[in-house]
Amino acid sequence: MGMFCFQCQEAAKGTGCTVRGVCGKTEDTARLQDLLIYTLKGISIYGIKAREAGIGDRRVDRFIVEGLFSTITNANFDNSVFVERVKEGLQIRESVRERLVSKTGFEEEGLHDAALWKAETIEEFHRKAVEVGVLSTGNEDIRSLRELLIYGVKGMAAYVEHALVLGYEDDSLYAFIQKALAATTDDAMTADDLVALAMECGKYGVDAMALLDKANTSTYGHPEITQVNIGVRSNPGILVSGHDLKDLEELLAQTEGTGVDVYTHGEMLPANYYPAFKKYNHFAGNYGNAWWKQDKEFEAFNGPVLMTTNCLVPPKASYKDRVYTTGVVGFEGVKHIPAREDGKPKDFSAVIQHAKSCQPPTEIEKGTIVGGFAHNTMLGLADSVVDAVKKGAIKRFFVMAGCDGRSKQREYYTEFAQKLPKDTVILTAGCAKYRYNKLDLGDINGIPRVLDAGQCNDSYSLVLTALKLKEAFGLEDVNELPVSYNIAWYEQKAVIVLLALLYLGVKNIHLGPTLPAFLSPNVTKVLVENFGIGGITSVEEDMNMFMGE
Repeated sequence: MGMFCFQCQEAAKGTGCTVRGVCGKTEDTARLQDLLIYTLKGISIYGIKAREAGIGDRRVDRFIVEGLFSTITNANFDNSVFVERVKEGLQIRESVRERLVSKTGFEEEGLHDAALWKAETIEEFHRKAVEVGVLSTGNEDIRSLRELLIYGVKGMAAYVEHALVLGYEDDSLYAFIQKALAATTDDAMTADDLVALAMECGKYGVDAMALLDKANTSTYGHPEITQVNIGVRSNPGILVSGHDLKDLEELLAQTEGTGVDVYTHGEMLPANYYPAFKKYNHFAGNYGNAWWKQDKEFEAFNGPVLMTTNCLVPPKASYKDRVYTTGVVGFEGVKHIPAREDGKPKDFSAVIQHAKSCQPPTEIEKGTIVGGFAHNTMLGLADSVVDAVKKGAIKRFFVMAGCDGRSKQREYYTEFAQKLPKDTVILTAGCAKYRYNKLDLGDINGIPRVLDAGQCNDSYSLVLTALKLKEAFGLEDVNELPVSYNIAWYEQKAVIVLLALLYLGVKNIHLGPTLPAFLSPNVTKVLVENFGIGGITSVEEDMNMFMGE
């Protein structure tokens, strides 16, 4: 088998990609990503010992986080990047090892191969990668739980990286990520041990989302209820996709007064809700929809596109020359904006000059959409919401957060939203909202029936909203609330959100359009029996089930 990857919802045939990723990554890319993860496990084994000895190294912590983030689905397709990361990882691993030996007399006897293997050539890298992929764990249930844990820390790493960019760090998050990676090399860990560690991962997932929420709101203010323009202007534009607010901030500052407008795309839509960005008159609104439509929407935009994080679809030749990547994103033959140096902003001058030579965006829709219902906003609306529930105007809330994707099965979520009773409200975050956020679903006593909290990481806001409602109604258990969970998932950030919800005690979560391929039958059984995890069926059946009919 040339490759094996089942980390995302689009795993081929619902089991795993074995020839080429549905995401577009090649066999070589998949292998190099596996090898990078293996290398990070080895660094983590030493990193734990170094932290215990009081000689931890922040460079190690940050390298592991950035490395994990780069292997998330649709983030980086550039083999040269992964080759360099593995080389650097081996150097970092050796540096930590030497420091441990010199400072503590550390002995390597009995260490896992991940902490010991060596190679110098790309050919040796590929040979090693074949040995250390997902299927190298023979026991299906242990493999399932190890991968659940790895995907959880991949998602966590994305949020930790975003917070780091804004100057916020938490050593306990770095420590847990390394603990989790090292644990996946320990054959003494039982299935029960790994389940417990996955729940602990959920705890740190909550902490990571709280840290990022603090970073975002401290830097840019609390999101506000905002009508976002989805039409176009007559100026040339730059389209910003991904998730990174710092990149957007620096681009807006550098494009001010240039005659170039800036638009958001996909998961960058919630940037329109932050007060700090509203001061820019050339911040024009949102263009397009979820990530998977970018092949048509990037084509129609006419101007350059800046990909700040994952959610890149391999670009078509017709617009590839207009795509720029930055941060962990990469694609062979696509121009890359280098990282910040010495505290200076990134240099987006090449993107701006490119935009000036392009035609304005082609209009694909008109109007506005409303968002900005993060936890601070919902706190202000709490009395109105509670009153509406007590008077029967709102009968039930549906958390429909998560990810969007290409599967035709995802039309289910549009139909589900359309057929929900008029006395229900949708709480959402992530790009799953594009399945219904432009529908005319009306409001209840002035409260929109779709309340968008923001990006996928802002699922934290939905948790805080639920906890606030629990307090307002004087309930002991969050599961006693009139809240149902019908969540769409796609990649690894959705995995950490799921683990966070399970850690917080939320039960009866339904995932779709399919359950994760990396969950073995026995692991799925544990999740069903202990947490009430379920899939989706038809809109009618699920509607009746959720409404208790």
